Amino acid sequence: MEIISTFQLCACTHELKLLGEVGRIEPQIGLTLTYLISVVHAVTFHGAIGNPSGALEHIYRRNITGKCAIARVACQFLGAVVARAVIPYVWALGLSDLHLRHKLFGFKCISPINATLPRAAAVELACAFAVQTAVLHIHKVDEKYRAHVVAAVITALVYAAGSITGAVFNPALAFSTQFSCSGHTFAEYSFVYWLGPVLGVASSLLLFDKVIPTLYGKGYYQKDLDFPFFETKKIL
Repeated sequence: MEIISTFQLCACTHELKLLGEVGRIEPQIGLTLTYLISVVHAVTFHGAIGNPSGALEHIYRRNITGKCAIARVACQFLGAVVARAVIPYVWALGLSDLHLRHKLFGFKCISPINATLPRAAAVELACAFAVQTAVLHIHKVDEKYRAHVVAAVITALVYAAGSITGAVFNPALAFSTQFSCSGHTFAEYSFVYWLGPVLGVASSLLLFDKVIPTLYGKGYYQKDLDFPFFETKKIL
């Protein structure tokens, strides 16, 4: 499930990235597709985490063991690698003029980072923090609207931060869609797209699990977080 889920997310994002960078589609169309892809991904893979940062949260909450988390993260990166390897063959089929044009340029891509590395990492951190915070509180929303709410949050973040880093905030997704692009080294990409999101998720957990309960009392906040964990994690 982790492999297929991550493959689906990465493949769709590759195509969406191509539409934006090569096809130059209108921003509103790109954002609409981002929203739709996010909703479809959320409702089709309920049992998968789909994000290495999410696996770390599962360990923190002791929902899975360390070995299980490692296996899940490995499957996520496997799905990401397969998507990155397969998508050029799909483009090579020339199913559209856009694919043919991309083929002529050797499927090359340029780094989407348009800021200093610390600022770019901070942007990814902020995006991951926002999504994680939404997930922590999504239980307040009627279940049939949860995927749409998180998809709306993701779309808003893409609109706000897409021009700075691409607004990926998923280490496996970034490995598939960004790491092969020219412009930065593996270490620089890792700093922005791996460290940033992990710190973002950790910051959200620290704030809502430690800081706020300490300031207002555990009983005040614990009742607000009393929800089935896996019901909300499915939307990641």
